[in-house]
Parts: sequence; C-alpha cells; structure tokens
Amino acid sequence: MPSFDEVLKEAGEFGRFQKRVFFLLCQTGITFSFLFVGVVFLGHAPEHYWCRIPGAAELSERCGWTLEEEQNYTVPALNLVNRFSSGQCERFDIEWNNTSVSCANPLSHFTNRSLDNVPLTSCQDGWVYKQPHSTIVSEYNLLCANAWMLDLTQAVLNLGFLTGAFTLGYAADRYGRIRIYLYSCLGVGLCGLVVAFAPNFSIFLIFRFLQGVFGKGTWMTAYVIVTEIVGSDQRRIVGIVIQMFFTLGIMILPGIAYLIPTWQGIQLAITLPNFLFLLYYWAVPESPRWLLTRKKGEKALNIMHTIAKHNGKYLSPHYSEITVTDEEVSNPSFLDLVRTPHMRKYTLILMYAWFTSALVYQGLVMRLGIIGGNLYLDFFISGAVELPAALLILLTIDRIGRRLPFAISNIVAGVACLITAFLPEDILWLKTSVATLGRLGITMAFEIVYLVNSELYPTTLRNFGVSLCSSLCDLGGIIAPFLLFRLAAIWMELPLIIFSKKAFKMQPWIDYYFCKGTVQCIRDILYLQYCRLGKCCFIQLHDTHSGENTH
Repeated sequence: MPSFDEVLKEAGEFGRFQKRVFFLLCQTGITFSFLFVGVVFLGHAPEHYWCRIPGAAELSERCGWTLEEEQNYTVPALNLVNRFSSGQCERFDIEWNNTSVSCANPLSHFTNRSLDNVPLTSCQDGWVYKQPHSTIVSEYNLLCANAWMLDLTQAVLNLGFLTGAFTLGYAADRYGRIRIYLYSCLGVGLCGLVVAFAPNFSIFLIFRFLQGVFGKGTWMTAYVIVTEIVGSDQRRIVGIVIQMFFTLGIMILPGIAYLIPTWQGIQLAITLPNFLFLLYYWAVPESPRWLLTRKKGEKALNIMHTIAKHNGKYLSPHYSEITVTDEEVSNPSFLDLVRTPHMRKYTLILMYAWFTSALVYQGLVMRLGIIGGNLYLDFFISGAVELPAALLILLTIDRIGRRLPFAISNIVAGVACLITAFLPEDILWLKTSVATLGRLGITMAFEIVYLVNSELYPTTLRNFGVSLCSSLCDLGGIIAPFLLFRLAAIWMELPLIIFSKKAFKMQPWIDYYFCKGTVQCIRDILYLQYCRLGKCCFIQLHDTHSGENTH
C-alpha cells in the first residue's frame, strides 16, 4: 500500500488545486491581522475631551453655549492658577449651577487667590467628547483612572487566543480541520457583531474574549490545512507566504480606519468578511492527511483523486488504501518534550523565544497609537516593512542557516529600540526610521521562531510541540499592553528600553537554539521514537566528525 506522501507526489504536491485552496485560506491571514492589531484604531485616545461638570450642561443650555464655549468657560479655569492639570482628569469642585454664575463670564466672582483654595476633584461624572463614538475609549470612558481597562481589552483578546489554541486545536485534531475552521469563522463573525453593539463594557470584554478564541481557531486551522495538502518541500514557502498575507492585512487596516470615523464602523468592517469564509464549505476539502489518521481512508482517497484531476494528473486505479506512519497517529504528551536534557532545553528556550518575540512585536505595534504623528501613514509604513522581513528569510535561511539570521534580527531589534528611546523628538524622521528598523528585526525573529519550532521537533512531537510553545506567544500578548501603556505613562520611551533588554536576552541562548544535526540531537529524537513504541533503549551512533561512539 502506498504512503500518503507517495500518493500526494503522484497527484501533484503543489498543483493548481493546492494553489487555489492556498490562496483562499490566505485571506484568513488578512482578517486575523485586523483582529490582532485592531485595538490601535479601535482604542485610539480621542483628541478633544474634558471632565463632565455637574451643572455645567444645564448652565450651557441656559446660556446657549456651544461645546467649545462650554470648554473655554469651565475647563481653562485650571490654567488661571498654579495647578498641574489639563482638565482631562481633574476639575474644580465648584457649584456651576449657582444662580450667581453669569453666562458672559461664569468665573468672574472668583479671583485667582480664591481659586488656589478651591479643591480639585476627579472626573466622577464622566467626560464630554467632541466625537463621542469615535473609539472604545470615548464609548466606555476608558480614561485617567480607568485607562488600564483599555489594556485589559487587548489582554482579554490574547487570553482568548491562548484558550482557542488549546481548545480549538484539540477540536481540530478530533473533529476535523475544515469543520472547526468553518465553525470558527461563524463564531468570530457573530462575536464581532456583539462587540460592535455591546451595551456595556462587561459584554464587550466577554465577546472580545470569545472573538479571540474563534479568531485563533480560524488562523490556526487555515495554517494547518495549507501545510497538510502540499508536499514537504513546499511547506516552508507556504508557511512564510501565508504570514505575508497577515502583513497585507496590517497595511490595509489603516485605510479602513481612515475612511470610517467610528469604532463601531471599523469593528463591522473587519468582522463581516469572516462570514464570506463560510462559502469555503464548497471550495476547501477536509485535510486528507487528517482523514487518514482518523481511519477514513476512502474519503481521503476520493479527495486525492479530486486533487489529481484538478492538477491534470492521474492516480493509479489500483490504489484502494493509503497508509500513514504510526508517528502521524500518535498522541504525544508534555513529558515527551522534556524527556531528554537536550529536548528539555529546546522546549524551554523555544517557549522563551515565543514569549519575547510576541511581547516586543505587539508592544511596537501598539506603541504607534500613542506616539503622535500621522497614525495612518506610520501604521501603513510599519506594516510594509514586514514584507522585506519575509523575503529576507526566504533568501537567507537556506544559504546561511537559521541561527545567524535569528541572532542578527534580535540584535537589530534591540539596538533599534534602545537608540529610538534616546533620540530627540525634533528629529522625528530619524526616530521613526530607526523604530521601523526595529520592527523589521523583531518581525524576522518572530517568523524564524515559527519556522524553526516546526523543524526542531521530530514528527511525533511536531504539532503538539508547536502548539505548546506558541502558547507563550499569547502570554506575551497578554502582558504587552499593560507593559506598554503603564510604563509609557511614566516615560514615553521606557517601554522601548524594556523591549531592547528582552531582545538582547535572547543572545546567550542562540547557541543552544537550533538542532544542528549533532549526535546528541539525533539520539534524542530516536530515543523518543523508540520510547513511544514501548522500547526505550540506548542508541549507539558514531560521530563521523569526532570519531567517538555515543551511547
């Protein structure tokens, strides 16, 4: 009986059929990127707002003030005295509905000296916005003492990603790739609609979490399907190209935000395309490799015949069954990832690499929303710079390996973040250019981690190892918004110094990071495979470089 890889080679490893399916599923990368970084525009701080003052609204109505006049007559009172406040988080504790207050000069009966003694109070009654529904910040009053709640919205989303990686990853292995993909597309669409019209912040958080769960399901299953229907030689290229569609989504997002003035409109624009993916029910088949692992060989063979037909190939009519190796149907556990010293080292370092890359990457993306300047143009440029990252990986990893590009990309990211932190604000073009270089470096590091993680583990552990290690990516995403926004409140450039330190910390571990074809690495893999067969034993290998026998 032929193996699946033999049948796939005969049907075409990357023919017309796979290219069509690959292109369709790559669109998932665009919508997932909208969800992944959308908070930059959904949660952008409004430009014009001030404390809502009890009685001021009634006085404004009685006097016929406009919003600008209400602000000018009430908030600037803080500037009349030696007070360090802009009127956005504090206000004077004054009874504005006092009958002695005049419309022409409501503060005329106060003197500067008396204002010094007037206590300040927090904005307990909310805020007044010139554009009240422009972002979720103005929608739910996520300002001043409540500013940490904006961090929470992104942290909850990443918690959803983490939950989805485990729950829907398991479901995809058990119930099928395309089924979970379609359910996830439906789920992320429905939850996105609820998020757009959430009546309160609690409902917003709950369904943003669920949107993260289903969003991770769409991205994860799409990635698995495209890598399982192509030959082993094409997996690397499709894995990198699908991430380029993620970058394409980052470049499209600022255009959507520029054209749509409200956060609800943006939320709908980035959510509704997920419903179109339900049409893939008729265009994308189940993964034949998964069908074989579930003992559904007849269905898998029918799909292979369909693939061969669309590719202009011909499968032998004598094929009645396709086999898969025992490795592909095994059920690995966490103990397999730490069973040997070298495998344990690889697992822990990969987890840290995922965590660091995600923390720095998401931090640099969200930082664009708080540094000022032209947010739309800066965000587009920062996305465009990720395309060369993918091309550099394709050009270098087969020529000089993985370790050197990974080391250089981390060094570039760390140095760029550190330099950007200390560049003066009046050289904005240089500051932006260096920060963009840092974005290029961390993007390369991020994509190399994903690539190497899948190469480092043997077949028996590959899917489970990638899922477990990449879960630290979502943990980094949970921490990133709190680290960025809270430290930026102390000093705007402080997060960059932390990001720089994190990038530099990867350097001492790079020598241990990659399986270099050593006897120890091969011995670990063979040991694990024999142990899975219940035949744990020592493997004797001869090191042709040193002439030593390893036991």
